[in-house]
Amino acid sequence: MPVNEGLEAKRTLMTQTPVKRLVVQLALPTIISMVVTAFYNIADAAFVGHLSTEATAGIGISFAYMTFIQAVGFFFGHGSGNHISRALGARRYDDATEMASTGFFTPIIIGVVAAILCTIWLPSLAVLLGATADVVPSACDYLRYIVLASPFMMSALTLNNQLRLQGNARFAMIGITSGAVLNIVLDPLFIFVLDMGVTGASLATALSQLFSWCLLLRGTMRADSVRIRLASFRPTWHNYYEIFRGGLPSLCRQAFNCIAAICLNYAAAKWAAPGEEASTVAAFAVVTRTMMFAFSVVLGFCQGFQPVSGFNYGARLYGRVRESYLFALEVSTLFLLVISVCGYLFAPNIIMLFRSEDATLVDIGTKALRWQCITFPLIGLSTTTNMLFQNIRMTFRSTLISMGRQGLFFIPVVLILPHYFGLDGVLASQPVADFLTFLLSVPYALWIERKLRYASFQSSSSGSSMSPTDFSDDVME
Repeated sequence: MPVNEGLEAKRTLMTQTPVKRLVVQLALPTIISMVVTAFYNIADAAFVGHLSTEATAGIGISFAYMTFIQAVGFFFGHGSGNHISRALGARRYDDATEMASTGFFTPIIIGVVAAILCTIWLPSLAVLLGATADVVPSACDYLRYIVLASPFMMSALTLNNQLRLQGNARFAMIGITSGAVLNIVLDPLFIFVLDMGVTGASLATALSQLFSWCLLLRGTMRADSVRIRLASFRPTWHNYYEIFRGGLPSLCRQAFNCIAAICLNYAAAKWAAPGEEASTVAAFAVVTRTMMFAFSVVLGFCQGFQPVSGFNYGARLYGRVRESYLFALEVSTLFLLVISVCGYLFAPNIIMLFRSEDATLVDIGTKALRWQCITFPLIGLSTTTNMLFQNIRMTFRSTLISMGRQGLFFIPVVLILPHYFGLDGVLASQPVADFLTFLLSVPYALWIERKLRYASFQSSSSGSSMSPTDFSDDVME
């Protein structure tokens, strides 16, 4: 097989650069892209918040469909991207090209089907996502162009993760942040200047995502990137099984995020005081976007260590995998602790940035934000451990942890607690789920740290490395 000099140089960089410096180097572009994207979500809610409480609630309802888009995009992006990083570490360059092409074209097909079906039944979709009668019109207005842009949004997320996981975090950042910045510019233009209201916010998002998609596709044409080729598109059972292995945790996490968002919408409306349904749903929508903004920094940093662990796992350098994992865990937990203290102290000021005119929204939003800040530092452990397991092909463990926060724990809790504590039960649901997910993650974190330490010691003492198959005793191997 001919040597690809660009990819070979990338492998050398990923396996020889000091780990902490490399993680930071890869994490910074990812953090920037995640923060800018999260800031767009906040700005979007803030702009729409100037229209009405129902409009803000409509965006909250639409969040469930956005998580569906993310579920598909992350499934194919992480599934193909994790395989690509291991293949590059093992110098299987043709394999990487085939997987990149298969991972890219499939979500486009799925997105087209979703766009057609959801456009036909748009009002029914809004009701299914939890919209009350007074919120359905705003939800439909926001969903309209988002639904049409589904193919580009899904494949853009796939491209972003493929580029990031092969070590090209900087260009992945450029693609994502450019679209987010454009969105922030177009939002006030379409919403207020052109007087398009909520529909303008939807159109701004769709056009910005299309712009990001074009830039990310251009990024695959660089010399040090894996090329996307239609001729390399191989929709085989083997390729989809590999995508399934690497992407299942992301699919489960995002699918449960979608279901959890719907359950939260229903619970907020059901247990709200009479006449305050829209304000209550809007309050939880604001808190959700606020917490996503804070979590985006941690997510970006942890995604910086994923290509490091993937490349070095493929190259059997397990000491470097362990070092990157522990470093990501320490940094993310410390950051979340600082953010939680600030969020708790300034909760009313944060909520009033979105819609200070609605006293009910501010009151409920402040309580919800403070509740979530109590356990927010705990999710650093589950996030880093889940990402490591996903990256090194321990599918069962990764899937279990990824299902924990929103699936195994949040959905039952948000359906049960309100029956005993009313709206306070809804407020407490997320922190209870976070605490239970932390308890689930602790034994797995201790286990993988010992496993990596032993593999590293064996390699340094005997000169022979465990193969990835020997290293993993995952039940799905």
